[in-house]
Amino acid sequence: MTDSGLAIDVNIEAGNWAKDLPDAAALAERAIGAVCAVLDGVPVHAEVSVLLTDDAHQRILNRDWRGQDKSTNVLSFPGDDFDDMPDGAPVLLGDIAVALETTSREATDQQKSLADHFCHLVVHGMLHLLGFDHETQAQADEMEPLEIEILAGLGIASPYADRAD
Repeated sequence: MTDSGLAIDVNIEAGNWAKDLPDAAALAERAIGAVCAVLDGVPVHAEVSVLLTDDAHQRILNRDWRGQDKSTNVLSFPGDDFDDMPDGAPVLLGDIAVALETTSREATDQQKSLADHFCHLVVHGMLHLLGFDHETQAQADEMEPLEIEILAGLGIASPYADRAD
């Protein structure tokens, strides 16, 4: 649970998370807590779940929910529309699913630690649950600086620093 009262449920469903990133659950909780610390309006008495999975299951989720028959690093599935919930009612913010193999491969390719890249993906997924997106340049211009700020608070360098503009 974060300082804001957000309950976080981390479930290792598949993959070799225990070997490759044994502190993944604690890192996920820390990353989500960092999002809550920066943003106003995260509901109290809310819950988010984080599914740690492998590429095979992530591919199924991506295919069934997004129509893309391939694995991806992170998926977000928003829950309740918390703006319409009565005060004090428990709110399911949603689910974040992270695929180990894709995340690990990307971290290696980008010369980042697996832990730092994983935290970035959890922050990214959490921002999606809170209504942020990057489908348009205007949306990306709002979301990416938040990611950078949140990650900086965790001592993680900007994931966008090396990107050509």
